[in-house]
Amino acid sequence: MPAAGRDPEPTAGVIDAQPVKGAASVPAATRGFDGGKKVNGRKRHIVVDTLGLLLAVMVTAASVTDRDAGQTLLVRLCERHWRVTRVWADGGYTGRLVGFARGVLRVALTVVKRSDDTSGFTVLPKRWLVERTFAWLMHSRRLAHDYETRTDTSEAVIRWSMRMVTSRRLVGRAR
Repeated sequence: MPAAGRDPEPTAGVIDAQPVKGAASVPAATRGFDGGKKVNGRKRHIVVDTLGLLLAVMVTAASVTDRDAGQTLLVRLCERHWRVTRVWADGGYTGRLVGFARGVLRVALTVVKRSDDTSGFTVLPKRWLVERTFAWLMHSRRLAHDYETRTDTSEAVIRWSMRMVTSRRLVGRAR
């Protein structure tokens, strides 16, 4: 058992995506345009646990919708972390993905939406966990843009960067 008194195997997660600009080295086959964020490049899809630690990652063209990538990412998550039974998501993951998660994967996908009467930035329950992880990852200069020619290499760079974040946190606690 970890020091926090938690089970080492996660049972819940938070899913989100982050579009990033692609460098000239990114081939056109794996590049796309995200109309919502006005970004030409790739999109990083991640699932984190309730501590903000990376559980699953997938890199796609920025034109791929969150719902389409979410299905593949949730399958990857359940293959590796079979005890996950609840995942929180934003409004981009509504629709048939909720039914797929419940019916096929036995995962409760809960969509946390903003209320219509709020304007500007608001902290949403559980959703801030994945946003904090994206902030941690952006401390790696290599992740400011996507420079990799292959998407699996890009996923490896994200995992490597998260390992650096985690190891720094562990060293800080040991002192």
